Amino acid sequence: MILRELVKNLDCELVQGSLDTEVVTVENDSRRVIPGALFFCVTGAVFDGHQYVADVADKGASVVVVEKDVDLQGHDTLTIIKVKSTRYAMGMICSAYYGEPSQKLTVVGITGTKGKTTTTYMIKSMLEASGHKTGLIGTIESIVGGKVTPASNTTPESIVIQRTLYEMVEAGLDSVVMEVSSQGLMLDRVAGIDFDYGIFTNLSEDHIGPNEHKDFEEYLGWKAKLFTLCKTGIFNIDDMYCKDILKNHTCDVITYGEKDGADYQAENLNLYKKDGELGITYHLEGKYKADVRVSLPGEFSVHNSLAAIAVAKEMGVPMDKILDILTHIHVKGRVELIPISDAFTILIDYAHNAMSLESILTTLRAYHPKRLISLFGCGGNRSKVRRYEMGEVSGKLADFTIITSDNPRDEEPQAIVDDIKIGIGKTKGEYVEIIDRKEAIRYAIMNAKEGDVIVLAGKGHEDYQEIKGKKYHMDERDLIKEVLEEEDVTQICGYNNRYFA
Repeated sequence: MILRELVKNLDCELVQGSLDTEVVTVENDSRRVIPGALFFCVTGAVFDGHQYVADVADKGASVVVVEKDVDLQGHDTLTIIKVKSTRYAMGMICSAYYGEPSQKLTVVGITGTKGKTTTTYMIKSMLEASGHKTGLIGTIESIVGGKVTPASNTTPESIVIQRTLYEMVEAGLDSVVMEVSSQGLMLDRVAGIDFDYGIFTNLSEDHIGPNEHKDFEEYLGWKAKLFTLCKTGIFNIDDMYCKDILKNHTCDVITYGEKDGADYQAENLNLYKKDGELGITYHLEGKYKADVRVSLPGEFSVHNSLAAIAVAKEMGVPMDKILDILTHIHVKGRVELIPISDAFTILIDYAHNAMSLESILTTLRAYHPKRLISLFGCGGNRSKVRRYEMGEVSGKLADFTIITSDNPRDEEPQAIVDDIKIGIGKTKGEYVEIIDRKEAIRYAIMNAKEGDVIVLAGKGHEDYQEIKGKKYHMDERDLIKEVLEEEDVTQICGYNNRYFA
């Protein structure tokens, strides 16, 4: 492809060479550069791509895109394009290189502190139920037809996103649902994407600190950017920051929530608990009327489902298909029910900090369990404050805590457990410590009583445990299955396995 075509929508300066230079591929990793490649000199937290100009030139790169002056000595044949931001240029150029794939798809972007992952899977399921061939880009994985790729970032680099969108088009997909993080917006990872719908779920203090956002105002500002990029915005009007998110929007507005006047309004909320399953029902008012049942617990499931209903209805999905999906919705690692008993409830959730643990325990407490049991650990090589806080939250909100190991990384698991105990020691909460996570889960299952609600917190969708620089396979679903196979299931309270059968 000719460089001139790749930069036609980009404000740039030709420092050296020709706009008629042929480009055979695009790369931001110098190790993958081949003859004829265009290389983006991206400035990162650890590496600066500008340091590799000579290296990629020696490998035969035809073009480099820079945002700083570079030493060109001895590389007179190299074409140099200078831009204000190589990250932004990477999104725009890659979009052009892959044939503007987002313009050939209906793109739904979801931003907010919580609820993004669950909502993406709800929407994907609804769209597919009505015949839309739908891809997904999110925290857990990217899905292109039958190809599933585990995720490393909530919002991948633009070069990865644009290639993934191209693969979706090539696979015959017509739509994509993607999580859009504040980091993804700030670092221009979504540059060059034509968003049809943007969804705002909620906002609370998170991702503030070194290498993230300097303060809450900056965090909010980057979240709000999505609504200057999309055609239609779908907003949770119950959230206290919704007006701030809306302040500079340029999109059409659709609202959802429990407040009067919402386009998609939930009324008459009722929690339900049946055969170990926890969920919520409500009546939908506004643009459409229906009785809704969501097989996920908590009021946040109402807001997630309202957002999904809104975009699905706007895209023409019949209400009967929407309602059916919500009745059977299952999202890996997000208040994920593992139905092995009619007498007690066991859930897997990604809650891995004090705020998210407090949220899930408060949500589950509303179902009035006989006992609320919290099983969790904390990651190694991370702040000790998180351990103290999570211990204190669990001690206050759970009836019983099982302290175990998470990803110890380079630390000793016992040292991490001891830190958690400092936090729980500030409360009157009862606990037991069992470092081996499988044995901790065994203890929870074998000592469960009728009416108990057990949450395995922290790992969620992760299927590994990181120890001393290596990742070892560890999926809590597998651990539960192994326990059931090793124990006399007749001794398990209310055993009625509907998951592994």
